[in-house]
Amino acid sequence: MMGKVEILFFLCALLSACDPFEYHPYDVRLKGKYKDINRKNIERILANDTGKDTVRFAFAGDTQRWYDETADFVKAVNCRNDIEFVIQGGDLSDFGMKKEFCMMHDILSKLKVPYVTIVGNHDHLGSGEEIYRAMYGDLNFAFVYGGIKFLGMNTNALEYDYSTPVPDFSFLEKELRDSITAPYDRTVAMMHTPPGDLIFNNNVKYVFQEYLKRFKHLMFCVHAHTHRLMQTDFYGDGIIYFGADAMVHRNYLLFTITKDSYQYEVVYF
Repeated sequence: MMGKVEILFFLCALLSACDPFEYHPYDVRLKGKYKDINRKNIERILANDTGKDTVRFAFAGDTQRWYDETADFVKAVNCRNDIEFVIQGGDLSDFGMKKEFCMMHDILSKLKVPYVTIVGNHDHLGSGEEIYRAMYGDLNFAFVYGGIKFLGMNTNALEYDYSTPVPDFSFLEKELRDSITAPYDRTVAMMHTPPGDLIFNNNVKYVFQEYLKRFKHLMFCVHAHTHRLMQTDFYGDGIIYFGADAMVHRNYLLFTITKDSYQYEVVYF
């Protein structure tokens, strides 16, 4: 007959999101459905690219430990039929633990549309970066949809003590060259930490903006991290950075992009 401690251990193991047993809170072993999620979902997004003039997507802020609120976000998005995909702006986890990542994916995977995530500063904690790479792929990525290049970038420089180039300008150079083989006419830049923040490498913040402006028709930038709604022209050059709220405040940003312009709104749920 099991005692109370053994019963508690058994129930915790049974409820684990990824594996029946976890040998360490920063264990990085993953099952198939938890691997390479961004690539798989980007493929789903591209498969739906019909070349239409209007693109509509949702941008959601930090989820961290707000599982119930994220589940309600999923329900709210699923009630609509006009959102083509979701971008989650980072900090999926709070402590970089595998269970956090897996539990959040179990919720977000119930979206009817594909979702793609950007790495957040909390996602680097512990073994978080290794887990993130295994689950979602490269920390910097891009795809072209509806003639728009979506640039997803790691901007969490402080997590590396500035020992690694963040933002990665080699990645941006490559994406500028790849414009020849993947044509586009507009750009949306996506990141977790915005310029000017302590986590951002502000030694290169002006170089960063000049790189972004080399991409065709940089329409706007989006970020999370601040846990509040923001609309900021950081550089005074007309390029607006839209900041998403934390999921705990039950809202997300909805962007509608047409050939010549864009609109956005804050949607509460």
